[in-house]
Amino acid sequence: MQKKKTTLEKVEKKVKKVSKQITEEVKDIAEKVVGEAKEVEEKLTKEEKKSARNSEADSKEDKLAALKEKAAKLAKKVEEKEISLHKKEKSENEKTTLAPIEDYLKSSMHLGTRAITPDMKSFVYKRRADSLAVFDTELLDKKLTECADYMSKFPPEEIIIVCKREAGLKAVELFSKTLGIKSFIKNYPAGILTNPNLDNFMEAEMLFICDPWTDRAAFEDAKRIKIPVMAICDTNNYTRGITQILPGNNKSAKSLGFILYIVAKLYAEKRKLKTTVPTISEWVENWDSLVPPK
Repeated sequence: MQKKKTTLEKVEKKVKKVSKQITEEVKDIAEKVVGEAKEVEEKLTKEEKKSARNSEADSKEDKLAALKEKAAKLAKKVEEKEISLHKKEKSENEKTTLAPIEDYLKSSMHLGTRAITPDMKSFVYKRRADSLAVFDTELLDKKLTECADYMSKFPPEEIIIVCKREAGLKAVELFSKTLGIKSFIKNYPAGILTNPNLDNFMEAEMLFICDPWTDRAAFEDAKRIKIPVMAICDTNNYTRGITQILPGNNKSAKSLGFILYIVAKLYAEKRKLKTTVPTISEWVENWDSLVPPK
């Protein structure tokens, strides 16, 4: 019995020893597995980070390439624009105008008002620092020619010119005397074109007014009898009902003098009138002493 007990104790000790050995081996295996798992995880993490960096680098390179392409396109557009402007400048320098550009500036024909109506917006080039509108001088030159061409379709005796504004009285009187065109200054007798019962009734085929607003009585008469109207229009004028728009400063004596001088000159040439158009200094007082506005 004692011997059996001793054998059992030996077996138990051996079992405990084996069990402890197995536990330590399992523990070692477990630790080894965990260690390998960590290594795999770290490796995967490094590869993912590397992949992310590569992807980010590729993205940056793509963006840089796109920006370079955009910059090249912009550079090409700038170059084309510069060539276009150069050609335009060269063309403008070669082109002749009815009068030197200095005379347009000297007369202040190119200066409008601070108000710009939708009707006159297309004739405006820019605003000055003091908010005054500035007409496009190239368009002024073109419209002067167009209006003179249109007016030349009518003989002098079929045209009436009206100017209520005092600034244009001298120029209108000279215009009327030089070309033989009937004029009304300061006051226009309303109805003389529409009422045959009036003693001063007259007929006309075209009306030329210096301002659609101040000369509106004559303008209304012309619309009633449906004859064409040519009008000097400032930036604050409305142009509905006007046949021929002559854009320009219609509030200044020197501007109105300059405009009527150019129109008279062109009209006389086109109609081949045997008349001498006075020099610009007779249309505008102190012309030689005038300086272009800054």
